Amino acid sequence: MSNIEEKKMLNEVIVKGKVKSVIQGMNDDEVLIHYHDTVTAGNGKKKGYPKGKGEINAKISSLIFEQLERAGIQTHFIQSSGPGIMRCKKVAIIPIEVVVRNIADGSIVRETRIPKDTVFSPPLIEFYLKDDNKNDPLLTEDRLSVMGYKNLSLIKQYTRETNVIVSDLFNRIGITLVDFKLEFGKTVDGKIVVADEISPDGCRLRNKETNMSMDKDLFRKGEGDIISAYSEIMEKLIEIC
Repeated sequence: MSNIEEKKMLNEVIVKGKVKSVIQGMNDDEVLIHYHDTVTAGNGKKKGYPKGKGEINAKISSLIFEQLERAGIQTHFIQSSGPGIMRCKKVAIIPIEVVVRNIADGSIVRETRIPKDTVFSPPLIEFYLKDDNKNDPLLTEDRLSVMGYKNLSLIKQYTRETNVIVSDLFNRIGITLVDFKLEFGKTVDGKIVVADEISPDGCRLRNKETNMSMDKDLFRKGEGDIISAYSEIMEKLIEIC
């Protein structure tokens, strides 16, 4: 990263989130996303600061976005721009979190009578309002329509296509993608693209051999070291990408 870009990072933070900052890029239609050595759970109620996490998650996200782009799925990603930093197209984030469930676990098991490890075929797609103050409530498609969201069919198409690519990537390194979160944004020219990040922070991942978690549940439940798990994922993805 150049000295000019470093200066930009110091002076033009657009959004400072819990685990990432969005900084104005050199061009008006670009941003730099800086990943922090921070992990949170429970809408930020539990926090940790594992050294090296930001760089690892940025690398994992970059590798996955590169594969999506090669498969013809439009994303905000442009390129890696130094340790812990992604250069991306500037987008207006759509305040809806899209969750893809391949296998039942987590909240869907707690909140329904669906047994854990039920395989969803086709995968289940859910929408949540991106609002920590409201605890990210589940939204129906009718509610989304009333709220003015008219591009659900396109978002669902991109979501299904992304799930196929990402599931295959993890499968090739011996990991099952149980579920994961996606976010979308609109570019300055109005295109809807896959945005934010795709990393173990937003995925539920299991080692195929041991069935052990390889994601943020390790931190959330106090079950293990996320740096060790995330590093293993990163190294294996580097080998196949």
